[in-house]
Amino acid sequence: MEVQVLVKIVISIAIIGGVGLFLRLYRALVSKPEKLRLALRKQGINGPPPTILLGNILEIKRLRSATSKHPTCGAPTEHNCSNALFQFFEQWQKKYGDVFMFSLGNTLILHVTNHEMVREITTFTSLDLGKPAYQAKERGALLGNGVLTSNGTHWSRQRKILAPELYMDKVKGMINLVQESTMTLVNNWNNIIEAKGGIADIKIDQHIRSFSGDVISKACFGSNFSRGEDIFSKLRALQEASSKKVLSTGIPGMRYLPTKSNREMWALEKEIKTLILKVVNERKEAGHEKDLLQTVLESAKNSELSQDALDSFIVDNCKNIYLAGYETTAVSATWCLMLLAANPEWQERVRAEVLDICKGQIPDGDMIRKMKLLTMVVNESLRLYPPVSVISREAFKDMKFGNINIPEGVNVWTFVLTLHTDPEIWGPDSYQFKPDRFANGITSACKLPHLYMPFGVGPRVCLGQNLALVEMKILIALILSNFSFTLSPTYIHSPALQLVIEPGHGVNLYVKKL
Repeated sequence: MEVQVLVKIVISIAIIGGVGLFLRLYRALVSKPEKLRLALRKQGINGPPPTILLGNILEIKRLRSATSKHPTCGAPTEHNCSNALFQFFEQWQKKYGDVFMFSLGNTLILHVTNHEMVREITTFTSLDLGKPAYQAKERGALLGNGVLTSNGTHWSRQRKILAPELYMDKVKGMINLVQESTMTLVNNWNNIIEAKGGIADIKIDQHIRSFSGDVISKACFGSNFSRGEDIFSKLRALQEASSKKVLSTGIPGMRYLPTKSNREMWALEKEIKTLILKVVNERKEAGHEKDLLQTVLESAKNSELSQDALDSFIVDNCKNIYLAGYETTAVSATWCLMLLAANPEWQERVRAEVLDICKGQIPDGDMIRKMKLLTMVVNESLRLYPPVSVISREAFKDMKFGNINIPEGVNVWTFVLTLHTDPEIWGPDSYQFKPDRFANGITSACKLPHLYMPFGVGPRVCLGQNLALVEMKILIALILSNFSFTLSPTYIHSPALQLVIEPGHGVNLYVKKL
C-alpha cells in the first residue's frame, strides 16, 4: 500500500512538473512573443505573419531563394547591396511601411528606417537599450559581450569591455606599423608583377587581409605578433561558421544542439580562448610591452572580477579588436580598390593628389589628413559597401521612440544599407559611385547626415573606426603611388554577408607597376 502511495506521489509530481514546464515553454515561445506583437499591432505596426518556433525564418529563406540574383561579371552600373542581399526587407517595407515587425524564432524584431526614429535610437545612451540578448548568446562567441554606456565604457551585465578611447589613443603610435605592413604588401606585389612579366592578375583579398592582420597582430600582441596571426586565422574561421547560423538565431535551444556547425564553433571557441590566454601567460612572464594587449591586461588588473571573468574580459576584448581593427578594415579597403579599378578617372585624380602631397615619401598621418579626394572616395565606398549592414539593439525596459511605444524584450534593427542608398536622402544617383557628393564633407553630402553610419553613430560608434580609416588611407595611397590597376575580366560581382559585407568571389585586379 505504501509503495502504491509513493508511486502516486511520484506520478503526481511528474505531472505537475510536466505541466509547469509546458506552461513555461508556452509562455516563452508563444504567449510572450504574441503579447509583444499585440502591443505593436495596437499602434498600427504590422509585418509578415510568423509561425510558431521559427517565426519568419522559413519565409525569409523562401524569399531569398526566389529573389536570388545571378552574379554580375564586372562592376555593376548601380551598387545596390540591399537589393542583392536583403530584397525581402525591401518587399516588406513596401508592404508594411518604414516601421514593421518580423520574427527570427521567438525573437521579435522591429525594423526601423523612419528617419527621426533612427536619430533617436542611434543617439540613445542609456543601458536600457543595449546589445540584444540573442546576439550575446548566439554571436558573442565571436564578438564578445557588452553594450556601450554614455561615458564610453562597454558593460555587460557581468563584465566590462574597454572603452573606444583607450584604443583610439594608440592609433597615432601605430602609424609606423601601418606603413611597414603596407610596404610589405607593395614589395610582394612588385615581386608578383615582375615574375609575371610586367602585369599580374592578383586576387587582392588575402593580400589585404594579410596586411590588416599584420598591423593589428603587431599592435595587439607586440613581439608575439606571429601568435596573433594564428589567433586571427581562427577567428576568421569562427566568423565564417557564425555567419552560417544567422537565420537560426532566435530558434529556442538551437545553440545547444550538437549540430555540425555548433560543434565546429565550440571547438574554435575553445582553441581561440586557449591561444589568447597562452599569449597572456607568456606576457606576464616576459614583462611589459606597449601594445593593446598590455592595455587590456592593465585594465583587468585593476578590476575586482573573478579569474574566470577576467579571462573572459581579456578574450572578449581581443575578439572585439579582431572585428573592429582587422576584418572591417580589410573588407572596406578591398571594396574601395574595386571601385577605383572600375572608375579609372577617379583613380587618376586620387593618384595625382597622393603624388603631389607625398612627393615620393611614405604617407603619414599629416599627409593623409590633406588628401581631400582620397577621403571623398573612402567615404563613398563606405556608403555603398558599409562593413556593418544592421545596427541592432534590445529594449531592456519599456521605452518610446517617436510616437511608438516599444515594449521590453523587443529588438530594434536600424538597416544601414537602406539608409545609405535611399534616393530620398541621397538623390536619384544614390546607387552610383559619385565621391563628389562628399566634396564639402559628410554634413553636406545628403539631406540627413546622421543617417550616414558606416561604423555606427553616436555613443556606440565602432571602437576601431579611427584605426580603420588610417589603415585604409595609407594603404590605398601607397598602392596608387606604386601601381595602376583595372578590374580583371575574371572579376565576379557578388556581395556576400559574413557578418560583414564582403565580395563573395573575391576581387581580382590587373595590376601594373607605374
